[in-house]
Amino acid sequence: MNMSTDALKDLLYRIADDALIIAHRNSEWTGLGPIIEEDIAFSSIAQDKMGHALALYTLLHELGEPVPDIAAFMRNESQYRCCHLAEYPIGEYDFSLIRHLLFDLAEQVRYRLLENSTYEPLAKLARKLRGEIRYHVFHAHSFVVKLAANGTEESKARMQSALNECYPLALGIFEPSRYEAELAASGVFAGESELQRQWHEELAAICEKADIDIPTDSTPSYGGRYGSHTEHLQPLLDEMTEVFRLETAADW
Repeated sequence: MNMSTDALKDLLYRIADDALIIAHRNSEWTGLGPIIEEDIAFSSIAQDKMGHALALYTLLHELGEPVPDIAAFMRNESQYRCCHLAEYPIGEYDFSLIRHLLFDLAEQVRYRLLENSTYEPLAKLARKLRGEIRYHVFHAHSFVVKLAANGTEESKARMQSALNECYPLALGIFEPSRYEAELAASGVFAGESELQRQWHEELAAICEKADIDIPTDSTPSYGGRYGSHTEHLQPLLDEMTEVFRLETAADW
């Protein structure tokens, strides 16, 4: 592996910040799920994502970045590299379920690509998380098909409407990095374009099974990877970091 540390840190922050923010959004379903099984499922997935974020911030710390708690809770909004899709409030269940599918499918493909990364700590983590992420995708896939292809006219219409809303936000996951060529040449990561290609192929198969259509004229919601966020992120950060900022030196 021959590449700059900045390129590796940028990649890790993108993935870590996505996991941190989507974990908090998923956790907001605790006590609010439409059925108790979904309440538990979203809460469990949120815990998994938080664990993924911790593991990634730990890798960043080994590269000279702050300890995980400081990296997660003490940066300014413009320093976060999460995509816009992760930032949005949970909305209704249809929005959260479709976001869950789009995000976790992309995460599954990303980690699959990273299993062969020349940066061995990241490759090892990707292989370790394989089973958890497979469950996340299975859960989202199953419920989208159940509600779209095997549900009522209303549930199908709501799945389609949520997909139309989420899809442009999901395209922001693949916002190109300034380090794309360097990451690919060094074998660390194949790149956002290849990730998007594989994601779209797998998403198309799921949508065909669910009998819903992928929008064809969407403009990607870019900016998050470079610190330009929606109006939803700062209020979430304020809430998320409130207790930690009261006493940053506390031993929890």
